[in-house]
Amino acid sequence: VSLNLTNLPNAISNYFIICHANSKVQVEAIADSVLDETIKEKKAKPWHKEGFENAEWILLDYVDVVVHIFQENTRTFYNLEKLWADAKIKEYESRQCDT
Repeated sequence: VSLNLTNLPNAISNYFIICHANSKVQVEAIADSVLDETIKEKKAKPWHKEGFENAEWILLDYVDVVVHIFQENTRTFYNLEKLWADAKIKEYESRQCDT
């Protein structure tokens, strides 16, 4: 999902992108893909990144956009969509990977 935070007072970013995967390996793969694609397509590197140590929740902060990549249980626990419930939410179709 993406959360549009632009109309919220005191929002720490303009947008949150939130997704999840089922394992540490998958979370890391998604994060690596986001890093590679943003460099390739937008010539953008994150201002800050964290969470690669245990990959339960990887955060990639591009200042205006913050990408949150969770393991599924961690996403359910923190429930950022509810925390930022006043944001405009856009849902995207889930893609399944063939392994």
